[in-house]
Amino acid sequence: MAAIEPAVVDEVSVRETWERLRADPAAVLVDVRTRAEWAFVGLPDLSSLSRRPLLVEWQQFPENRVNPDFVAQLSEMLAQQGATHDSDLYFICRSGGRSLLAAKAMAAAGYRRCHNVAEGFEGPLDAARHRGTQSGWKVEGLPWVQG
Repeated sequence: MAAIEPAVVDEVSVRETWERLRADPAAVLVDVRTRAEWAFVGLPDLSSLSRRPLLVEWQQFPENRVNPDFVAQLSEMLAQQGATHDSDLYFICRSGGRSLLAAKAMAAAGYRRCHNVAEGFEGPLDAARHRGTQSGWKVEGLPWVQG
């Protein structure tokens, strides 16, 4: 018997993520940044969609180590919200790196529709080494609130 391959994680733009969240009330946005980022940089605001993003650190602040309980914590939050292994899950971080790792971890845990928000909340560094100037949730003008 052949092993079951985990679902492939695709890359989705922030604008496409917003449109998909708006179109599918069962879709979930998972913000995997640190508590410090949520508090000081801001959060995606899904209140106009009558929901909130799930907040689970992929790397724990200030140690900056991968959260060993990430899959268990998020699985419990998803179950409490009524999400299933077939729900669309959109993972976002600062610029798309940590969220990709988190999405792959959840895909390996059996969640079949994991998507990485490619540009993240703030996007990549610009020539002056600043974020939030080229792409990302905030640059696209999508709703957000200060944490």
